[in-house]
Amino acid sequence: MRTTALPAPRGSRGAVPPGTGRVLHLLDGGTTMNPEDEPLDHWAARREGRLRKPGELKSVTLAPGPQQAAHVNPDAPRLILEWDGYQWTTKTVAENYAAACRILNPGAETQAAQVASHTPRLGKGTGRHRKS
Repeated sequence: MRTTALPAPRGSRGAVPPGTGRVLHLLDGGTTMNPEDEPLDHWAARREGRLRKPGELKSVTLAPGPQQAAHVNPDAPRLILEWDGYQWTTKTVAENYAAACRILNPGAETQAAQVASHTPRLGKGTGRHRKS
């Protein structure tokens, strides 16, 4: 029986050498290796980075019908849920969208106040879209 190599797919940079299998690009140094040879600690670090962290919060609208985007019904109450590592548990109820945002991002008000006080100034010059 005679075997022939198939041509490389269009747009690829060449065929993969036989026996090499898939190649995995590692984040620590850019080395490549076969996925079956990946050390367990590298795999565990990649997996840990993908998992949701315990203590993460999210809000769910308490309105009739299916869940919609947050801005659709801003006056509806919100249920604040916390991830405990295995499931979403109830933490509290917020009266509306603004209250839920304050619970989910407690430092956002101070950051917004700092940003609002800063007004950038235009430099000298006549740009194409500047008013004269």
